[in-house]
Amino acid sequence: MKLLKKLACAAAIAMSMGTVHAQSVINDWQFSPNGTGFAGSQQINEYLDVNGNAFIQLTPTGPNSFSFTEHAVFNIVQADSRGQLFPVNYPGGNITATFEATGTGTFNGSFTFSSGTIRMYQNPANGQYASAAGFYGANLGNQISVFDVIPGGGGLVDASGSPTGNGQVTVFARAEAGALDAGYFFRENGQDLSLESILGFAFTNANPLLDPTALQVQEIACQYAGFTGPGCPTGTYANAPGQYFFIGGNGQFKLGEVPEPGSLALFGIAMLGAGIVSRKRAMKA
Repeated sequence: MKLLKKLACAAAIAMSMGTVHAQSVINDWQFSPNGTGFAGSQQINEYLDVNGNAFIQLTPTGPNSFSFTEHAVFNIVQADSRGQLFPVNYPGGNITATFEATGTGTFNGSFTFSSGTIRMYQNPANGQYASAAGFYGANLGNQISVFDVIPGGGGLVDASGSPTGNGQVTVFARAEAGALDAGYFFRENGQDLSLESILGFAFTNANPLLDPTALQVQEIACQYAGFTGPGCPTGTYANAPGQYFFIGGNGQFKLGEVPEPGSLALFGIAMLGAGIVSRKRAMKA
């Protein structure tokens, strides 16, 4: 009977999370990659395409648990996989992002984010992403948005702490009014989203990157993450499962409405409940 109640609880939590998310996502918003305003913007059916690399550092906190820090860089070249490339079709619209976060998890279980920041940049100069400029070229030009990570999200991991289940990772974040620069993000009617508080949803497929390049090691691990282990500043780097490793990922970044206080509370309860169910499942395993 207790098992049935737990399964029912988990199902209710999943439905609650799905309902809140479905109600929150904004469709048919507008984005101006070079910041020229609504007139020069592109309609975004639902999401921006993102791809990049992350360096993860784990710290064991118990027999089966860990805390982690993540530093990631991303390139954003189009929306809705339509092929209207920002640097090509929108000169000066090179869009990149950085992501840094902390969280906790259980080996052979799940992990969740505790805090973090997503910063998005528009760089008028072409070809600087994946270079030695800045942090892998991902933090150059004009910072156009800052999102603070909301506790929750995450995904599943194996015994070494690496993402599993096709590496599906979810991040929830929020930008307060003024955290988005004017001239880039708009509602379908032309209203500038910089005037509002807004949610951000990132959904990525992250899988281990077994052979990161020397530039990725130097730029993302050594410089951005402040790693001082093998390969920094010189020497040979190799992933150390259960301690530190690189992942490569691609996915989607969506915008959403900030829920009403009651819905936001439901969202928080659903996230908390999902974490409790995951932890109980991991402990039984």
